[in-house]
Amino acid sequence: MKATDRMPEAENGTVADAVANNWVDRLAPRPTRPYLRLSRADRPIGTWLLLLPCWWGLLLAALATGRFGWEGAWIALGCALGAFLMRGAGCTWNDVTDRHIDGSVARTRSRPIPSGQVRVVQALIWMATQSLISLLILLSFDWAAIWLGVLSLLPVAIYPFAKRFTWWPQVFLGLAFNWGALLAWAALAGSLSWAPVVLYLAGIAWTLFYDTIYAHQDAEDDALIGVKSTARLFGDRSKAWLRGFLVATVLLMGLAVVLATRERSVLSLVVALGGPWAMGWHMAWQLSRFDASDNAGLLRLFRANRDAGLLPVLFSAAALAL
Repeated sequence: MKATDRMPEAENGTVADAVANNWVDRLAPRPTRPYLRLSRADRPIGTWLLLLPCWWGLLLAALATGRFGWEGAWIALGCALGAFLMRGAGCTWNDVTDRHIDGSVARTRSRPIPSGQVRVVQALIWMATQSLISLLILLSFDWAAIWLGVLSLLPVAIYPFAKRFTWWPQVFLGLAFNWGALLAWAALAGSLSWAPVVLYLAGIAWTLFYDTIYAHQDAEDDALIGVKSTARLFGDRSKAWLRGFLVATVLLMGLAVVLATRERSVLSLVVALGGPWAMGWHMAWQLSRFDASDNAGLLRLFRANRDAGLLPVLFSAAALAL
């Protein structure tokens, strides 16, 4: 990238697709800002999307076992801290592997590595630091959760390369981002069953929904540089595919709820099923506003999935209280 091609954001260190006036740009000490931007701390939506499946799994495990208490509270907090750290480590790894691609895409060339704010070695040290702190949190969980946490590194490592060899990189993102549904269930229950596995599949369908929306922002640039995505694969048929992912998310999550609440009251089951029902309506609202040519609108819809994913959390928590 030539000096004359540098974006205004790169000159002052901000990132083009970050939330305007975010806390990193306003409040963080200046030396820490490039590293926090590497971790996407200026864009918290990714942390939410990683955390919410953890809370789904934890609450369904609580519904299935009848346990929560201080142990469940710590798992919920530990998952929140771990989601922030591991999302940061994953984004850092993604930026290291994609540094040449990011420099060719208008939306991403202001990121810390392609814009020259952080060297690759510095980024790798930062990634390792975040991962080690996450490991300390993980070691406080049940052994089943610890082993699942170790296994989660495999999809995390593969995902940044997926766009180079498959039209379905969003599947690999789903495998990585929804692993917490399995981990949090195991942390409370001590083992896995069919309910968390089905919930994991529901999360993957949800990821295919929101990340296909997100990928449409880069479809033109991706075509020029040869990067693959479901947005490019589906093209004009994207809305029909998104509708299919919506239905799969709701049906699979509903099945997971039924499997987890077989020993509870009918009222508890009905309230818990309100979660996938409400989430489905939120996704339908997003679909009604989907416009592949409106990048600002696509980003707003993508960010709205925090609220969509919070709905099952609220309904499951209410069912647990019954």
